[in-house]
Amino acid sequence: MSGTVNKVMLIGHLGDEVKVHYFEGGGCIGRFPLATNETYTNKQTGEKVTNTDWHNIVVRNKAAEICEKYLSKGDKIYIEGRLKNRQWQGEDGNMRYTTEVHVQDFTFLSNKSEGVMSPTGPAGQQQPKEQPSSSGSGNPVQVEEDDDLPF
Repeated sequence: MSGTVNKVMLIGHLGDEVKVHYFEGGGCIGRFPLATNETYTNKQTGEKVTNTDWHNIVVRNKAAEICEKYLSKGDKIYIEGRLKNRQWQGEDGNMRYTTEVHVQDFTFLSNKSEGVMSPTGPAGQQQPKEQPSSSGSGNPVQVEEDDDLPF
């Protein structure tokens, strides 16, 4: 394989509200922390152990505005993007480093009672969430609310 791949897919919960910064040219950037969990059973003690990883998420322009409007702390979201490393000099003179996930595509997974839109696509185009419809065989499509995913 001659190419390289930088792709990240995460499903997690927002750890804080989306913070958006607007620029003079009209663009904007949004940032928020995302928590993903890994749960397993300790074989020696038999107790359930949960490890949480935190990810720095970055969304831009229209996608940032959509996230700011519809997401809040605790909401579940699916994110696709790429990893970017950044460094800067802190106020104390030391170099600081961070790894961020720059979002290319996302889908809201939390159910909201007010008809929330489910943005999809790289530009964050909005499309209303579709209700399950009947399949060609006349049997209704079953949507499983409680999944067995570990996060």
